[in-house]
Amino acid sequence: MAELRPSGAPGPTAPPAPGPTAPPAFASLFPPGLHAIYGECRRLYPDQPNPLQVTAIVKYWLGGPDPLDYVSMYRNVGSPSANIPEHWHYISFGLSDLYGDNRVHEFTGTDGPSGFGFELTFRLKRETGESAPPTWPAELMQGLARYVFQSENTFCSGDHVSWHSPLDNSESRIQHMLLTEDPQMQPVQTPFGVVTFLQIVGVCTEELHSAQQWNGQGILELLRTVPIAGGPWLITDMRRGETIFEIDPHLQQERVDKGIETDGSNLSGVSAKCAWDDLSRPPEDDEDSRSICIGTQPRRLSGKDTEQIRETLRRGLEINSKPVLPPINPQRQNGLAHDRAPSRKDSLESDSSTAIIPHELIRTRQLESVHLKFNQESGALIPLCLRGRLLHGRHFTYKSITGDMAITFVSTGVEGAFATEEHPYAAHGPWLQRPPSCELPSRPVCSPSCVHSFLVISQRGNFCSWQLTIPRGNLILLTEEFVEKMLEDLEDLTSPEEFKLPKEYSWPEKKLKVSILPDVVFDSPLH
Repeated sequence: MAELRPSGAPGPTAPPAPGPTAPPAFASLFPPGLHAIYGECRRLYPDQPNPLQVTAIVKYWLGGPDPLDYVSMYRNVGSPSANIPEHWHYISFGLSDLYGDNRVHEFTGTDGPSGFGFELTFRLKRETGESAPPTWPAELMQGLARYVFQSENTFCSGDHVSWHSPLDNSESRIQHMLLTEDPQMQPVQTPFGVVTFLQIVGVCTEELHSAQQWNGQGILELLRTVPIAGGPWLITDMRRGETIFEIDPHLQQERVDKGIETDGSNLSGVSAKCAWDDLSRPPEDDEDSRSICIGTQPRRLSGKDTEQIRETLRRGLEINSKPVLPPINPQRQNGLAHDRAPSRKDSLESDSSTAIIPHELIRTRQLESVHLKFNQESGALIPLCLRGRLLHGRHFTYKSITGDMAITFVSTGVEGAFATEEHPYAAHGPWLQRPPSCELPSRPVCSPSCVHSFLVISQRGNFCSWQLTIPRGNLILLTEEFVEKMLEDLEDLTSPEEFKLPKEYSWPEKKLKVSILPDVVFDSPLH
């Protein structure tokens, strides 16, 4: 629950919001972290000392459901000469440490980040005749903040959020988000650390897919060059009916396709509906088979990457009990759903895998034939895995959201892999599948729920993707020539609306089969 009121202390006689010109008596009433952020807001909006504000009625630290204490809403006149339209500017308060007394965030000193180190902002184009800002962006920001608090994963510029629903719950084509630095808000040094400001940018599905196949920063730069799609300040227009590729068809071929060919993809993994079968043994005998790695021939990773992966596989797995993303209620009334998210331990551990088996006790066995299974959305990313990652000497992971399994595509330049050209399919036991921090810059997290859940992908380096308990692990080695063959055969996956499910692809000479199946198949306990 939240209420709308002018900013300031609760109550009808609230004092002016603190800032550079606030009276000292009033400034002392405000927590220091809150005061510091308000100061930056007052620098940017000196003529709006008391903006409208959505505030959580019951604060998060008192047991309320909404992590953000406040979301302030300012009217920004833009700059018509620079193609920057008038818009509403939303700024969150609560992802950083506002209080410094450990009620929400642990105080770790003034030199590092304050709380999670950032606050969210959002710029929404003002409609003609609109006298007050819509409040739905505050609900959107609360949903993202809830994910951050429950997963303890942070955002950074270039991340994208797959939301699968119009951001304002309308019929808009703006159904996903990218994140970037706010073009006006400057980092703030508070008594509890540094706070930066990350702006949410609404995008269409086609733009999200391009960000996945290439990288978020590249798509953000393209959006900046198209005034009606965001312009220099990346202002979201929920009425925008065309993608940047429909507005300027040359962008896809001349910028995105060339970027993918030259740079590859920064997307190193997703949470997905996926499964696999070992076709070389009876279906009921599934011992030692659940997680797969798929690779191409020698495009070697760096020595540091190789050592990190080898060491990770050797160490095994540490159980992580932090919760994952909560399901999002498609009926967004009076805020987002407040259901408790299952913990990672709840959703990722199986009864048979609660204990970590020492690496030296795990036997490796060769497999003869493998069957990979994906739902339609996950299957559409296979060409990206092959073209954007493997052919550039990188790797990619599908983490199942319906069970303890993963499918990882990895370059065979990694030393210590179990599979060889003589034995291209191999099975191994428990391990932590964590792409190396310096090479794989993604951080996928997804809820084990319906399509209205959202998926967060990070494109920052030095970040551990996830930790999970995988009871069984496998590796498959593919030659570069075969990867090219697969890309040719899987070409129709780039237009999934043109084929009916189920869809099957088979390479008998390689003893490999891939099936694209309806979502309902993965809801079965067998998966």
